[in-house]
Amino acid sequence: MQITSEALERAIEELAKLPGTGRKSAQRIAIHLLKQSDERVINLADALVHLKKSVQRCSTCGTITDSDPCTICSNAKRDNGVVCVVEEFQDVYIIEKTNEFRGRYHVLGGVISPLENIGPDDVRIKELLERIGGDEEHITEIILALNPDAEGEATSYYINKLLLNYEVNVTRIAYGIPMGTELEFIDEATLSRAFASRTSF
Repeated sequence: MQITSEALERAIEELAKLPGTGRKSAQRIAIHLLKQSDERVINLADALVHLKKSVQRCSTCGTITDSDPCTICSNAKRDNGVVCVVEEFQDVYIIEKTNEFRGRYHVLGGVISPLENIGPDDVRIKELLERIGGDEEHITEIILALNPDAEGEATSYYINKLLLNYEVNVTRIAYGIPMGTELEFIDEATLSRAFASRTSF
């Protein structure tokens, strides 16, 4: 195939690396951007550069934020005694959309996965234990809201076992969520019911 534009080909190759974007979709996006005004394309590019430069991790919970601590950790109206443990920062957004949970979060940044050489030291479990053992938050309940797959289950059991040494109530969101499904794809009503009917671990 004869390539008429190296610049277009490079844009297609980069766009195709985005999750859920194949080469055909990347080609459509690149051509769409070519048809837009310079201002719109520059605004998009500026937004992406600003995203990369401005977003950081909250030093307390590990979610993404523009300021440290994040708005959830610094909100005095949130219940700092209840901490919901999630796998990734996008899970915080999904749970927040339900308006069901008024506590705080702890983002692990992954789950234990021996097949991928990810052990307990590779996710933020140590930081969770430090929060529970510290004097600042007075944590009384940990809600485990990890994805209901093999890795999420293994990580939940590992955390629960560690927390037996602490005076904290460990609960998990109810099994209204199908096994093998990620939180990202669960509708808000199902997730809201799962939080409302959580049980002891």
